[in-house]
Amino acid sequence: MIDVFAPIAAAVDLTVPAAHRRPIAVVGAGAIVDVAHLPAYRQAGLEVTGLYDLDAGRAAEVAARHGVPRTYATLEELLADERVAVVDIAVAPRAQPGIARAALAAGKHLLCQKPFAPDVATGQGLVDLAAATGLKVAVNQQLRFDEGIAAARAMVRAGWIGEPTAMTFTVNILTDWSAWDWLVTTDRLEIVYHSIHYLDAIRSVLGDPELVFCTGSRTPGQLARGETRTMSTLVYPGEVRALVHATHENRTGDGEASFRVEGTEGAIKGTLGLLYDYPHGRPDTLEVNSRVVPTDGWLPYPVTRRWLPDAVAGPMGSLLRAVAEGGEPETSGRDNLGTLRLLDALYHSMDSGQSVRPGSAA
Repeated sequence: MIDVFAPIAAAVDLTVPAAHRRPIAVVGAGAIVDVAHLPAYRQAGLEVTGLYDLDAGRAAEVAARHGVPRTYATLEELLADERVAVVDIAVAPRAQPGIARAALAAGKHLLCQKPFAPDVATGQGLVDLAAATGLKVAVNQQLRFDEGIAAARAMVRAGWIGEPTAMTFTVNILTDWSAWDWLVTTDRLEIVYHSIHYLDAIRSVLGDPELVFCTGSRTPGQLARGETRTMSTLVYPGEVRALVHATHENRTGDGEASFRVEGTEGAIKGTLGLLYDYPHGRPDTLEVNSRVVPTDGWLPYPVTRRWLPDAVAGPMGSLLRAVAEGGEPETSGRDNLGTLRLLDALYHSMDSGQSVRPGSAA
């Protein structure tokens, strides 16, 4: 029965062909670069020319740990490096647009962190600027490339569960926001910095919803200023629905991070192992129950990779393919405007207590 998974495994392969590879420079040397970006790029055989960070000592330390050959003294020095084809921006969101504009002006392709921009208008401006200069922009929405999520999407596209009818994420964990001091003080928190992953993954399977409703709240005594518990409902044409239920104040130690896709001919379910004892985590799981294949009950898919660091190679690989062959990266800036519009609508709903159509939020 394992042979039935061969086309699914091929569809989620993250190998970056040698012909697609281009030199990459990284702006930012924070934890995500240290534990995810650089390990993922090394595994994929990608060349990182150097790092730049406002904290030069931190940049030197991270570069030495990963065998990166140099650090840049300034952003201008990085952008002046003619060997650099792609700039990977991994900084706090408020700093990203300015760096992105400078990198595009210097003729560099971009991989931007999520959220892509603070608002849709700023994101649209970056997309338009890239288009005007013939450059590619991708967003590091790497959950789409997590093997379990990508395999589930491939199964849906192959018709294994018939027509999809629902997709849900249930995340009930304890998150220590103090690891990111700027997150502790932000007024907008859970949707824009965490559930954005699940919402973008849902878009990759079901597309854009026509109506959304969201409610969010805080837990008495929590450290973070912003919302840490949210319920986001996405309404699609006909009877198709999606739900993200996330809470980050689980104080009983029985965390859960699961997802499920329902269809007219079966279902797919899995877990996001990274969120069990983050950042150490455990292996992901994925199972499919299909009357199309058929599977004769629940059939486990052999997940071999993890969300972090492995999936981080996905957005970069997709960007490099677009640079080499033309076309758009899977998580292009243009596509990600749909995720930004969805975030806007969810926050507008949270504030107003009303359902909102994405794109119409004030």
